[in-house]
Amino acid sequence: MANDSNGDRSQQWEAQLRKGCLEMAILACLWQSRLYGLEILHSLSAKSNLDVAEGTLYPILSRLKAEGLLQSEWVEAETGHPRKYYWLTAPGRRRAREMADAWSGFATKLALIVQPVVGNHVTAGQGGKKR
Repeated sequence: MANDSNGDRSQQWEAQLRKGCLEMAILACLWQSRLYGLEILHSLSAKSNLDVAEGTLYPILSRLKAEGLLQSEWVEAETGHPRKYYWLTAPGRRRAREMADAWSGFATKLALIVQPVVGNHVTAGQGGKKR
């Protein structure tokens, strides 16, 4: 029973970590090109294993647009229904860069702290052999 509790807490922690990074990840997906919602979802999933529901993505996109970080436009598709494309505004590009810089610095420093833990895990997984 204790293992189930620890597993639940581990999953909750990972979910909170992913949730905390989601806005930055969305802005980063839009760094190089305009994308419509489904493309953003696929990009998040393929590049970062962030599997986000449409019901989570679209409110975030709306908020980012309201904050002036994104612009959007409906575009008629050759087949099917129109698609709403999103792209970064100048303030959105600044925010994306600020977030990426903060994340990069934080992740680098945190990696130094967890390196002994990860190193021990890798070593144990290799039958106790050191590299």
